[in-house]
Amino acid sequence: MPMTALPLRFEGEPITIDLHMHSTASDGTLPPAEVVALCRARGLSHMALTDHDTMDGIAKAQAAASREGIQLIPGTELSTQWRGCNIHVVGLLPEGPRGALVPGLVAQAEAREQRSWRIAERLEKVGLSDALARAREQAGSARPLGRPDFARALVAAGLVPDIGTAFKKHLGNGKAGDIKAHWPFLSAAVAWILDAGGVAVLAHPLRHGLTRRKRGLLLDDFAAAGGQAAELVSGFQNPDVTRDLARQLQERDLYGSVGSDFHFPGGHLAPGSMSPVPRTATPPVWIHPLLAGIASTAAA
Repeated sequence: MPMTALPLRFEGEPITIDLHMHSTASDGTLPPAEVVALCRARGLSHMALTDHDTMDGIAKAQAAASREGIQLIPGTELSTQWRGCNIHVVGLLPEGPRGALVPGLVAQAEAREQRSWRIAERLEKVGLSDALARAREQAGSARPLGRPDFARALVAAGLVPDIGTAFKKHLGNGKAGDIKAHWPFLSAAVAWILDAGGVAVLAHPLRHGLTRRKRGLLLDDFAAAGGQAAELVSGFQNPDVTRDLARQLQERDLYGSVGSDFHFPGGHLAPGSMSPVPRTATPPVWIHPLLAGIASTAAA
């Protein structure tokens, strides 16, 4: 089946690619194959599955992508720490996991396990009894737990009205359930991705509540570590803010990526659902030399 070619520039038009999504391999609610099928149903031609600190869902997603006629880019979203903030880095990995990334992913799984125990201990102090078991029940499998699992447990226990409040009160940056000590530094995670022959993308840089100056410092450190791109659009955002971020990326010779950060159906962030990228000179990440082949490659 012929595949839609991706544009070589951001021209303000809708695009059929989503480079940030999650499945049941981490904290999403759909199995990898169902994420791929949903992408196809929504008209996407290219996608990346970027589960948190794992690539366990890639093989099933790749098989489904071949059936659905979608170009899949293997990926992962690595948790890191930077100047007291929990920062995520998406790795777009056309050659899959290799090099230093392989033991890096093992270390991330171990870090998630240790962090889960600490989060559970802290949430039990605010009234969530048997916090670890409750989060595991929400996860529905033996995969490493994430903060959304604990957020859903807080909601199920009636301690907060919704997941957003759970993060605002207990799990967001600086809150009791925000444990960073187990994560590698930003520069280390970028190095793992580069060693695997991948492209390191700073995930959702507008979501951390940083001032423009501090966001610039984050982009400076990311670029200095070898990072190549940042998510210019992540879900829905103000176009003026997007243009300003685009200027910051251009100042540092960074590519722009796009992603919905999809986790579950029924929410406003479905695969491919995001603000259009305004016309900008920031180059799309898919024309990076390591990824450029995907822009015109058709699935078998």
